[in-house]
Amino acid sequence: MRTPENSADLVAAEDVLLFANAAITATGQREFGSGALDQRLSLDFLHAYIRVNYRHLYAASLALDINDHNAARIVLGLLWTAGEASAEERRTEGRLIAARLARLPPQRVYRLFGEVRRAGINNRRTRAIMRDWLAARPDPGHDAVKYRSGVKTAARHVHLRCPQGAGPLAEVGAFLFRPGKLPRYEHPLLDAWRRAHYEQGAVAELPFTVAEGFAARHGMKREVFLKRAAPRMTRLERLRTHAVAQRPDADLAAMPLTRLALYVLALPFEQRAARRTELTGALRAAARRAAGGHAGSWGRVHAVLDDSFSSSGSGQKRRRPLAVALACHHLLEVLAAPGAYRGLWTSGRGDALLVRPWGPTPLGMRVLDALEPGPGGVAPDRVVIVSDGWDNAPAGLAGEVLRVWRARLDPGRRTAVVHVNPVYDADGFDVRRLAAGVPTAGIRDAEDLPALVEIARFAEGRTGSAELHAYLDRRVALFLGERETEKDTEMETENETEKEAMS
Repeated sequence: MRTPENSADLVAAEDVLLFANAAITATGQREFGSGALDQRLSLDFLHAYIRVNYRHLYAASLALDINDHNAARIVLGLLWTAGEASAEERRTEGRLIAARLARLPPQRVYRLFGEVRRAGINNRRTRAIMRDWLAARPDPGHDAVKYRSGVKTAARHVHLRCPQGAGPLAEVGAFLFRPGKLPRYEHPLLDAWRRAHYEQGAVAELPFTVAEGFAARHGMKREVFLKRAAPRMTRLERLRTHAVAQRPDADLAAMPLTRLALYVLALPFEQRAARRTELTGALRAAARRAAGGHAGSWGRVHAVLDDSFSSSGSGQKRRRPLAVALACHHLLEVLAAPGAYRGLWTSGRGDALLVRPWGPTPLGMRVLDALEPGPGGVAPDRVVIVSDGWDNAPAGLAGEVLRVWRARLDPGRRTAVVHVNPVYDADGFDVRRLAAGVPTAGIRDAEDLPALVEIARFAEGRTGSAELHAYLDRRVALFLGERETEKDTEMETENETEKEAMS
């Protein structure tokens, strides 16, 4: 008989897994089956519930592969309720927050700092965290130009001192708070911004997002502007403006796997077919990078991949579920042993490059096919299902197939079955599941698949809460250890530079 303590531990473990799934998949944006308001309300409840009841686990989730939206919300929640934490908890939270901020995109951090200011969070610890992050930025002048309002807001909130006179910080202070006071700037970007007001040639020296406004002011032709700005564009900016066509090989080869899948799916079918060799090669190269040391270690793998109409996503997350399935298809091919992978699309298509969102979701039939033995009558070692879980042709067949399979045909669990779901179900406060005995994990980027499969095993009920807490402790230690290593490397580099200067 289960003791009350064990029941409480089990509930805590289930709550943490539920929150992890939400923090990985949900972004507060509209999904195929629910609106943005439903998503935000559902997330608001989960964040408040986990923070109040399991604060240390709430903070530890910063070390997991959660998305940037929820990472920023966790940081804001921890800073806002600092008075509810003990001194030891605040110290640990401070380290986790600093490590997570270092990994967030700078525009996301500046947006977070704006929310901190609007919420009136201005205690000493918050100001110290913000000052440390600002001090660690590699080029304050670049940030001042590209994220001007964000830098200005953060500097005001932490009372950042910008000395007058000469020096980089003095120039940044004059640029932000006394524009037009200096006749010219030593920092090339600051001076390019000054000259871009009256000189077209300076526009191309600025970051692309800033240069676009000046180009419109000067009436520059779009084609001319893009050609001049191309050398300073980021990879994603080239893709968005279709400038990637000038040198596709170099750009696509370095794209992250899921982002590359989104780009491929945005192309018309004719372009996909014409560039088949290039696109397939880029997807496979990105998959090999994402697999890393896990390549070839998963044995025989069969995958069920959802390309039904619901994989079209929403206006805010266009084709995101289908892109995750396409990326997982190529990643699983690398993770499986050579020649031991089989991918099954719900539509029955055999050409992964030309998939499109279409038709119902016959997951049950495809799961039956995936559980069939492969060549030589050997059962697969793993079956991975990538779907939003809306099994509707017929409804519920996939869950029944998996239940019977576990109970009657494979009670010894020779074949591991895992379901990864890229869509958050706001009504259920979790990702939709296929069957009680099948571990399910939320997924946003296919690159996180190996780590998510490890998390999913806790949802299967075969491990206890102690194992889950030990796993979280390991992730926190690794997360903070990597951060400390980065800081030590930076200090060593600074010391070497100082020695070279002295010599």
